[in-house]
Amino acid sequence: MKCLLVDDLEENLLALSALLRRQDVEILTARSGSEALELLLVHDVALALLDVQMPEMDGFELAELMRGSERTRQVPIIFVTAGTRDQHRVFKGYESGAVDFLFKPIEPHILQNKADVFFQLHRHKLRLAQELREKTETLRLNEMLTAVLSHDLRSPLNAVLTSALLIQRRSTEEPVKETAGRILSSGRRMSRMIEDMLDMARARLAGGIPLKREPADLGALVDRVISEIQAAYPERKIEVAQAGHLGGNWDGERLAQVASNLLGNALQHGDPAGVVRVTVDGGRPDAVVIKVENSGTIPPDLLPQLFDPFRGARRQTGRTEGLGLGLYIVQQIVLAHGGSVDVQSGNDNHTAFVVRIHR
Repeated sequence: MKCLLVDDLEENLLALSALLRRQDVEILTARSGSEALELLLVHDVALALLDVQMPEMDGFELAELMRGSERTRQVPIIFVTAGTRDQHRVFKGYESGAVDFLFKPIEPHILQNKADVFFQLHRHKLRLAQELREKTETLRLNEMLTAVLSHDLRSPLNAVLTSALLIQRRSTEEPVKETAGRILSSGRRMSRMIEDMLDMARARLAGGIPLKREPADLGALVDRVISEIQAAYPERKIEVAQAGHLGGNWDGERLAQVASNLLGNALQHGDPAGVVRVTVDGGRPDAVVIKVENSGTIPPDLLPQLFDPFRGARRQTGRTEGLGLGLYIVQQIVLAHGGSVDVQSGNDNHTAFVVRIHR
């Protein structure tokens, strides 16, 4: 740690240095405000003691310059003065950014105790900064590990799925076919989880999910998704309404993923007896709006965390549909397109997710 002492008299600097010297504290001294500013450009200091009465630039002016710089804005300042106890000067010192005001002759124990408080605070600040750097690096490594593992797990999983599919098609024994079917179902669910983890890693490590933009028809994409999901949920009723021009320059597969995740979320969490409604509105020239509505409401305390990663997994620890990344990935894909996603859920037993995608 470094402590800056600023006084135009050498004997005062020597006395203050003797009082504040510690094993882990380096004392920096300056005879003027301009010399102090030069030192502050090079060194990070834990505490600055400024003499008020100095030629050319007094302590108040130096403090104001320090408060005006991002580098020195947070440095604690203690003013030291041999002048009279003028309340106006004291107020001016605090207005300049001082944390304390000491009058000469200075009581050594008071100065040492006050300085030790700021030294201790600086030690805590350095320790917290180090812990933050370490945790940030650990988080980055964990996300890289997630990305690598998710990518490398796809090859052996594809081999398992292919083998299970082959066994299911060629076997004539019903128990074997049923076992192969369970392997296929579990493997496909695992494959979706792996893809979700990869998307999360891409969003957090690469600064957003990458897109491959090309001309696409959002109406046709939504129709395809609904057809696939309806086959998996034949007992559920899904109503679709489309209007306006639904073409644009987008990543079609990613937007199909948005529609699939929102529909899957509506079917899993909505009223099983209710109708899921999908509206695709291309009436605006600059954007297309997708709305997915279902019966049921979202608890108000859950709304602020709805798009957080793993939110669903924390909320329902017994569920096996996924990792709770679906809505997070929806948000990241929509943001990558420069759009927005909002949720409306009120007391009328109705919830709607509204996605706006710019053309």
